[in-house]
Amino acid sequence: QVQLVESGGGLVQAGGSLRLSCAASGRALSSYAMGWFRQAPGKEREFGGTIRWIGDSPRYADSVKGRLTNSRENAKNTMYLQINSLKPEDTAVYFCAATYQGSTVYYTAPEQYDYWGQGTQVTVSS
Repeated sequence: QVQLVESGGGLVQAGGSLRLSCAASGRALSSYAMGWFRQAPGKEREFGGTIRWIGDSPRYADSVKGRLTNSRENAKNTMYLQINSLKPEDTAVYFCAATYQGSTVYYTAPEQYDYWGQGTQVTVSS
């Protein structure tokens, strides 16, 4: 089992930045792909970014590309998400997720992930 805990969310003004963290326990994440998703009230869970176990070039959703930086430190069992130029429409609960990296593909759909954190709220004021 893998347990994931997000942190770093909060209230920020539009144009500001946040750095979210996702700390894992239970297993070493070195063989797991990890991703970030977000869910706003009344909306479906939306893909944000994903990074493969080798930590090479992350992949991002088109809606957030250029504003997100996804990184990981396998030695610390932690993944990070830097969000810049925040907009009010970025307001959502942000979730990290993990799944065993069984191939070289990028996992961008929620159903491809086996483990989820409880989420951290990000609220962007205008």
